[in-house]
Amino acid sequence: MAFALVLYLTALGLWGIALGFASGPTPSFRGALVIAEIAIVAQGLLGVVSATARGLPDWQHILYGLALVVAIPLAATMARQGSPRRTALTLGLTALFAAGLAIRGIATA
Repeated sequence: MAFALVLYLTALGLWGIALGFASGPTPSFRGALVIAEIAIVAQGLLGVVSATARGLPDWQHILYGLALVVAIPLAATMARQGSPRRTALTLGLTALFAAGLAIRGIATA
């Protein structure tokens, strides 16, 4: 599931950057971000279940997971005040950042 999440976040990031150069975020893009956040939380819950069965992972793995959960909602809150194009660009770059966090989380597992 983690690799699918990386691919999905990367696609969202590229879509957001494209929207940043066009018109701004569409309702479909915002909905896709919500789906990504739900998938991130689901991945985290699976990690918690796995940690109870196999023991705690490295502290860095937990740190990347927590940062991943917070990244998109925080960026959406902060970008709300800007222009639509800036909002789309910010959310797209945040999705790419989240993909990087997911890759680092996979690498520390």
